Amino acid sequence: MGLEDRRPPSPEEYAAYRERFSNWGRWGEDDELGTLNFVTPEKCVEAAALVREGRSISLSRPIDTQAGPANPFPAHHFLAVGESGGMLDYLGFFIHGVTNTHIDALCHLATEAGDAYYNGAEMGPGNMPVDRTGTIEHWRHGVVTRGVLYDVPRLRGTDYVEPGEPVHGWELADAAAAQGVEPSPGDAVLIRCGADAYFRLTGETQQFTFPAGVHASAVEFLYETEAALLCWDFQDAPTADQGIPSPGGIPVPLHVHHILLPYMGMPIIDNADFEELAKSCAELGRWTFQFMTAPLVIEGGTGSPVNPLAVL
Repeated sequence: MGLEDRRPPSPEEYAAYRERFSNWGRWGEDDELGTLNFVTPEKCVEAAALVREGRSISLSRPIDTQAGPANPFPAHHFLAVGESGGMLDYLGFFIHGVTNTHIDALCHLATEAGDAYYNGAEMGPGNMPVDRTGTIEHWRHGVVTRGVLYDVPRLRGTDYVEPGEPVHGWELADAAAAQGVEPSPGDAVLIRCGADAYFRLTGETQQFTFPAGVHASAVEFLYETEAALLCWDFQDAPTADQGIPSPGGIPVPLHVHHILLPYMGMPIIDNADFEELAKSCAELGRWTFQFMTAPLVIEGGTGSPVNPLAVL
């Protein structure tokens, strides 16, 4: 199995991903960056040179304050003025899920055994890592690197990725070649499945799992190209499209999440909005840009809301 023979992994081969694509110990016992180690100062400078039009595009969705099948516990946003002399905002919400744009910390998911996190970080009370290993505040300085948009619907000549036709790792290589991009270490990999177009054109209501998405075979591409970060609109493809049991036997498909976070040490930005970026990239004829994002400094947090930016 591999990118070269364009064949998805068997359940046994997928299970071997936990060792095959592990970065435990690669950057030392106290590593808190994972694959963000690939974002060197030189990579950051390289990304700055990609700013040519002076245009910044947000990749974030509005914070979801409406209850629905995809978000049964919406964000609470209250405004209070009273006699304060100014506006006061209260905001409270669950960071993770399938509607709000957020970044997963490395402690967001445990290993298969359920007793450790990335790099062997010990699990403590409340299923949290001991000494806040892998929590979100370690990335307080943010990420500035080269972003690459992998526009899979454009590659396929469709409006969106169809259910039953997940995005495979070799398709990412195909998209890079079609777009004239050479993947390089430290890239932020942005995989567009066309989530907005899917719900707009089908009229379906978003549920707590996605109708389509990215196959576990994409893990090999991310590892071999030494990507720094994954950002996507649809997430892991449904288990029925994976051909592999869901890790841990849970109903929510986490085939990509399960390898990237606790084994590879790769940050994931979920629920991005790529529509304006995809249009701009097509108009300009280029799919690389400066990518910037930074989490809130939430000590002990398993993730954070973010507003990723593509600067063209």
